[in-house]
Amino acid sequence: MEKVYVLAGCRTPIVTKNNRFKHIPAEKLGAVVVQRLLTDLGQDIYPDGLIAGNAVGTGGNIARLMALTAGLPDSVPAFTVDMQCASGAAAIAMGCAQIASGNGDMYICGGMESSSLQPVRIYNEHDERYGRTAHGDGRYMTAQFSPGELAEDAMLRGADAVMVAEGVTREELDFWVLRSHRLAAQCADQGLLQSRIVPLEGVTRDDGIRYRMSQRLLDRLPSLLGGDSLLNAGNACLINDGAAFVVLVSEAWLAANPGFTAQAEILGTCTAGGSPVESPRGAMATADKLLARHGLTYEDMDAIEFNEAFAVIDVLFQREHPHLIDRYNMLGGALAYGHPYGASGGIIMIHLLRALELVKGSLGLMSVAGAGGMGQSILVRKTG
Repeated sequence: MEKVYVLAGCRTPIVTKNNRFKHIPAEKLGAVVVQRLLTDLGQDIYPDGLIAGNAVGTGGNIARLMALTAGLPDSVPAFTVDMQCASGAAAIAMGCAQIASGNGDMYICGGMESSSLQPVRIYNEHDERYGRTAHGDGRYMTAQFSPGELAEDAMLRGADAVMVAEGVTREELDFWVLRSHRLAAQCADQGLLQSRIVPLEGVTRDDGIRYRMSQRLLDRLPSLLGGDSLLNAGNACLINDGAAFVVLVSEAWLAANPGFTAQAEILGTCTAGGSPVESPRGAMATADKLLARHGLTYEDMDAIEFNEAFAVIDVLFQREHPHLIDRYNMLGGALAYGHPYGASGGIIMIHLLRALELVKGSLGLMSVAGAGGMGQSILVRKTG
């Protein structure tokens, strides 16, 4: 099997829904990032393929549309992955598999999302779900993730179910919200990710980070589900627009192009499934499986990135590995940056590699939970 390396990666600023990127389609967000990567690669260097994650876009093969919008030659194939929140990570894993199996030496992989331009869809009138939608007229925004579940807030209810099952406290959740914003603010102030961010239409910084996030503010937030639910707008991630991609190459490509240095080797990937109504569990469950497969433990990792779509994901990690939280989401997480669904796998890969660079570490682990009880994890070793 061919070894696979991450050569480079970058992303757009992560912008909240209906804000500065509200008029930019997902394919154009992705194209900006891909164009930057192509420029950095140099003239006439093109990938053997492009794989892009997208969860709430306009459908069709939006990755192909994005590749053509970016100016890739017609001869470069592209396809779209929909694994919801884990789509971008799944795209990277698929690109890795393509190279490892000898089906090409370079792939651009990641994802893009425009939540602002998410279309309203309609079930066919002959579909039994037509009259069961929120308005009874077939219209829906959120796809069905599991049999019998059509609620638009299915992801929120899944997070709440895990909180209740695990007896999570408000104090545990608030700790992670405050930590995420504090670390993300420090990262932004120090410009630690700025070289990985591609400016777009005058936007150069992520806009979801709350520099003055406080306990007092969290105490005022109402429950998103009402009643005794602890879920609120602080411990659930924002909805965002953005794109993030990485360039994957083979060992043979690196040998033939000595002017380039890889950032990391991908040691392995893992996709796993779990309860569709408790999707937040997917991040750690999938990471557990990947580490066991390689005979490694969390203690062996120098940096760990979980996509913190909900603070309960962080709480589950902290309870299992309280002595490792200083290695976890070191630059802040999605509670602060936000979560442009299809792009998040690419985002946390970029953040993971930057964290490894900052701590002069070797082994890194990233994992994303996806709607429907899915998870995607990736293990890397720093090289550059």
